Amino acid sequence: MTTTREQVLSALFARLDSALDAKVLRNEVLPERVPESGLVILRDGDPGEPEAILSPLRWSYQHRIDLDVVVQRPTPAERDAAFDALISAIGAAVAVDRSLDGLVERLDALAPVPTDLAIEGASGLKAATLGIMASYLTVDPLS
Repeated sequence: MTTTREQVLSALFARLDSALDAKVLRNEVLPERVPESGLVILRDGDPGEPEAILSPLRWSYQHRIDLDVVVQRPTPAERDAAFDALISAIGAAVAVDRSLDGLVERLDALAPVPTDLAIEGASGLKAATLGIMASYLTVDPLS
């Protein structure tokens, strides 16, 4: 049986993969080439310390899932526009159903802190790690 944590991660990956034009990967290293449409790498993140809820016993998680978001364009203005469009598309994908088809109590995107990266001999990158907070309950910390 798949754990609640894995169900949430898989469902979020599927949601992003179907909703975004960008290439979506999970737990991969940054490839040598960033697709024209952009790149999103879902990282399993940190489930944090659960809070015990009694009667019946349940474990409440505030799981921070990280998304590495990267775009590559020749000019800063083009990078900014492409990055903004990709971040907006991620926000829209999250907002479609904040319960992730009933798997979580709430799904929220956190504001990214972008950075521009220069690459010698290539178009510059704009990247950020964007957090997604998934609040969910489990019957056991390992389930």
